[in-house]
Amino acid sequence: MVWTPAGSSQSLPGQWRFRLWLWRDCFEAELRGESMSQERAVPASAVPLEELSSWSEELCRRELPSVLPRLLSMYQHSDNWIEHIQILKIIVEMFLPHMNHLTLEQTFFSQVLPKTVKLFDDMMYELTSQARELSSQNLEIQTTLRNILQTIVQVVGALTGCVQHVCATQESIILENIHSLPSSVLHVIKSTFEHCKNSESVYSGHLHIVSDLLQALFKEAYSLQKQLMELLGMVCMDPLVDENDDILNMVMVIHSLLDICSVISSMDHAFHANTWKFIIKQSLKHQSVIKSQLKHKDIITNLCENILVSFQSCLQFAEQVTQSDTQDNADYRLFQKTLKLCRFFANSLLHYSKEFLPFLSDSCCTLHQLYLQIHSKFPPSLYAAGIPKAQQEEIAGTFLVTLDPLVSQLLSFQPFVHVVLDSKLELPCELQFPQCLLLVVIMDKLPSQPQDVQTLWCTESQGSGAPARVSLLKAVFDSFEQCSGELSLPVHLQAVTSEGQARVAVTLYQHVCVHLCTFIASFHPSLFPELDSALLAAVLRANMITSLLAMDAWCFLARYGTAELCAHHVTVVAHLIKSCPGECYQLTNLSVLLRRLFFFMAPPQQMEFIQKFPPKEAENLPVWQYISFQALPAGLRRETAQEVCRVGAAQCRRWLSSGHTVAELESLNTVLSALLAVCHSARDALDIGQEAAVVEAGSQLWAFLNTNLVTSQTCVQQTLSLLFPLLGFFIQTLDPEVISQVVTLQASLLKFEPPDHVRLAVLDFVSSLGKLVISPDIQDKILPNLSSVFASLLADRNWLLEQHALEAFTQFAEGTNHEEIVPQCLSSEEAKNKVVSFLEKTGFVDETAAARVERVKQEKGIFWESLAKVTLEEAKWSCLQPYAKRARVECPVEEEYRAAVQAATRALDTVGVLLQRAPAPDWLPQHMELLQERIDLLKRRVL
Repeated sequence: MVWTPAGSSQSLPGQWRFRLWLWRDCFEAELRGESMSQERAVPASAVPLEELSSWSEELCRRELPSVLPRLLSMYQHSDNWIEHIQILKIIVEMFLPHMNHLTLEQTFFSQVLPKTVKLFDDMMYELTSQARELSSQNLEIQTTLRNILQTIVQVVGALTGCVQHVCATQESIILENIHSLPSSVLHVIKSTFEHCKNSESVYSGHLHIVSDLLQALFKEAYSLQKQLMELLGMVCMDPLVDENDDILNMVMVIHSLLDICSVISSMDHAFHANTWKFIIKQSLKHQSVIKSQLKHKDIITNLCENILVSFQSCLQFAEQVTQSDTQDNADYRLFQKTLKLCRFFANSLLHYSKEFLPFLSDSCCTLHQLYLQIHSKFPPSLYAAGIPKAQQEEIAGTFLVTLDPLVSQLLSFQPFVHVVLDSKLELPCELQFPQCLLLVVIMDKLPSQPQDVQTLWCTESQGSGAPARVSLLKAVFDSFEQCSGELSLPVHLQAVTSEGQARVAVTLYQHVCVHLCTFIASFHPSLFPELDSALLAAVLRANMITSLLAMDAWCFLARYGTAELCAHHVTVVAHLIKSCPGECYQLTNLSVLLRRLFFFMAPPQQMEFIQKFPPKEAENLPVWQYISFQALPAGLRRETAQEVCRVGAAQCRRWLSSGHTVAELESLNTVLSALLAVCHSARDALDIGQEAAVVEAGSQLWAFLNTNLVTSQTCVQQTLSLLFPLLGFFIQTLDPEVISQVVTLQASLLKFEPPDHVRLAVLDFVSSLGKLVISPDIQDKILPNLSSVFASLLADRNWLLEQHALEAFTQFAEGTNHEEIVPQCLSSEEAKNKVVSFLEKTGFVDETAAARVERVKQEKGIFWESLAKVTLEEAKWSCLQPYAKRARVECPVEEEYRAAVQAATRALDTVGVLLQRAPAPDWLPQHMELLQERIDLLKRRVL
C-alpha cells in the first residue's frame, strides 16, 4: 500500500464513489415512484465525505440505517489510509452514538475493527521499515514518517472514542456483546508501547525528529488503556456459568494486559503499577469463573520478576543515598519511590497467591527463588550491596515484612514443602545463606500450625509418586553446613533479647541455635522419633560446626526434658560409643556429646548409669574415658575415679607383662585415655598410692618406646599422644631421667614430622615443664632439646598447632626458673614477632573488612561443594548397634601399608607441581634429606 499525504487528488475517487452510491439510491427510488423529502434528498445526493461532519445529530440518527452500510462497505473496500481514517472518524464521531448498544458487535465492531487492526499493523510496518532511512537531510522521509505517525495517533484516538462510547452508554457490560473491541484495542496498545519502547533503536539516533509525535502517540495509547480498563471494570459475568465465551474473553484480556505489563515495565512505573493493580483486581473479581482458565504461573512469574527488578533498583538508589540531608536528596526520593513500588508488587503477590493458592503448584519454585534472591541481595548476605543502615531498616520495615505472611500462606501447601525440602536441591553459593534463613523462619511458624502441617514438614518422604524430600530438621543442618563463609566471617543478624528491649546483633550460629532450640521446645510428641534421628545424624557429621550445633540442641533437649529422657539419651550414646569398632570422627563427636550430656543427669540417674557401665570392668573403660568426673557428686566422683584408676593401672601392668605386643596397644590406649580423664577432672580423688601407680606404669612404658617405633606405628603414636599429657600431670614427682628421655624423644621425633595429635601432645608436656626446677646435673640433657622442641613447634605452619605452640610457650616462659632458655627457643626473627604479636593480642595479617568478605566468598565458592558432599553415606559408620564383643583392630595391616604409601606418593607429586610453579624455599633441601634418611631407614627394615 502506498502512503497518500492528506489533501492529494487520490482521495477524490472515494468521495465520488460515495456520491454515486447516494445518487443511485435516489434514482432507483424515483423509478419506483417514491418521493423523497427535500431535507433528505439534498444531503444524501450532494454532500461530500468530509462534509458529513456538519450533519446534525438528528440527521445522523435518522440517516443511520441507509448511510452506515455504505460507509462500512466503503471502509472495507478502501485501499487508502487517509480515507480509512476519515471514514472511521465519521462513523465513530457521527453515527456510533446512535447505534443500538446491544448490537454494536454485529453492526460495527466485528466489521470495522479487524480492518482497523490490519490498517494499524500495515502503518506500523511501514513506519518501522522506512525509519531506518530517517535523517536530518531526507525531508521526504521525515514528512512521510510524521504523516504515518499522525494517522496512527488518529486511529488510536478513534478507538478511544469507541471505548468511551461503550462506557458512557452502558452501566453493566456483557463482554460477549463487545468482544471484538477489547481484543483489537489491546493489540493496538501493545504494539504502540513496543514501538515507543524500541524507538531509540528504530530511529537510529534521529529520534528527536519525531519525538513530539511519539510522545503524543504514547499519551493517546495511555489514555486508551485507561479507558479500556474503566470499561472492563464494568463487565459483569455470571458466576453460575462454568464456561462460556465471556470467560474466555476475560481471560484473554487479563493475559493481554499481562503482556503489556512486560512492555511498559521500564517506561512508566506508575502506569505499570496501575495496570498490575487492574489485573489483580479483575482476577479476584471474576475469580469464581476464571480461576481454572488463568495462566497462574505466568502471572506469578511476572510478579516475581517485577519485584526483583524493583528491589534491585531500590538497592542501587539506597547505595547512592548520602547520609546528610536525606529528605532533600534526589537519590533518597527515588529510593523511597522504588521502595513503595516493591511493597506494592509484594502485596499484589501476597493477595493473588492467597486467593489462587490451589492453582500455584508449578509456581512454588518461583516463589522459593524469589525469597532466596531477595535475601541474597540484602545485608547481612556476603553478596549484598553496601547499603546505609537507615535504608536497611526502611527496606526491612516496608518491604521485607511482606514476605513473612507469604511464607505463612505457603506453609500448608504441599508442593511448596517439596520444593523447599527437595532432597536434590542444589543452590549456588549466594543462595545458601538465604535458604538457611528461610528454614529458620519456617521453624518459627510451625508451632502455631496444625499437627498435620508440622508432620508434613518434619517427616521425610521417599514415595515413588512424589519427589523425595528431607525433613525440616535435616534441611536446617544441611543448609547451615553450607554457610561456612557466613559462619567464619561471621555475619551478624538482628535479634530481640526479650519483649520491649532493643535488638542486639547475634552471629548466624547463635541465631540458628536459639531458633532451633525454641522449635524443639514446641515439638509435637508424635514427632520425637524424627527429632532423635535428625539430631543423631547431625552429630555424626564430618563437619565440626554442624555437629556442634546438633550437640547444643541436644543438650538443650536434655535440660528441657525430664531426667529420665536425659538418662535415656546418655545410655544410648554410651552404647554407641562402645559399639564403635575403631577411631573415627563419629566417635570423637559422640564422645563430646556424652561428656556434655553427663553433666545434665540427676544424681539418681548417674547412679543407675554407673550400675549399667561399672568402671571396675575394663570393657566399660571405652565409655569412662570420655566422661568428666566433675559431673559426679563429690562422694561418687571419688569412688568412681579410684575404680577407673585401679582398673587402669592393672591393665597397664598386664600389658607390660604380656610381651609388649603392638597388636594389643589399642586396648592399652583406651586405658591411658581413661586414666587421663581421671587426671583432668578428678585428680584430687586419687590417693598417693594410686598416683604412684600411674607414674610407675607410665615410666615403664618408655622402655618400649623409641623413635623408629613411634614413626612407623600409628598405634604407638596414639599411645605417645596420651602418655605425654598423662606424665605432664605428675611432672613434679616424675623421675628426672624419665623427663630427660621424654624431651630427648620429642626433639628426635619432631624431625620426622609426626602427626598433628602427637605434636599437640608434645606441647602439653613441655608447657608443664615451666613448673619444674631442673637440677643442674641434667640441665645439659634437657634444656637444649627443650629449646629445639619449642623452636620447631613455633615454626609450624599449621595454624592450630601454631596457636597451641604460642600458648604453651607463653605458659612455660611465664612459669620457668630457667629464663636463659627462653631466647634460645626463639630461633628466628619470625618466631619472635609471632610471640610478641600473641602477647600484645595483635593480628599477624592486616586485612580490611571488605577484603575479608571477598576472601571468604572466594573460599566458600571453592570449597563448599566438595565439603557438602561429605555425607554420612559417603563416610559410613559401619554399625550403630552394640557388638557382643569389641572388635580388635590389627595394626599394622596390608591396607594401611597401601594407604600410607599412596599418601606419600601423592605428597611427592604435589611437591613436584609446586617446583614447576615457583622456586623452592630455602628449607626444602634439608627436609628432602630428612625424608631420604627416613626412606632409607624403612628400606633397611623391610629388607
